[in-house]
Amino acid sequence: MVLKLILLSVSLMALAFAGLGIKILAKKDGEFAGTCASKNPYLVKEGVDCGCGGAGSCENE
Repeated sequence: MVLKLILLSVSLMALAFAGLGIKILAKKDGEFAGTCASKNPYLVKEGVDCGCGGAGSCENE
């Protein structure tokens, strides 16, 4: 019983990671939409300029 539960859990996690990988491959430039703080209206209202995570990546927007 425990082995079946472990196998089911691992299978579901593998399916989730495969789905994310396919989504990244299908997206233009491999980026998820709206992940930068500069695209978040609440953070823009507070004056946050950039939160893209990469050095210099906000200059490309």
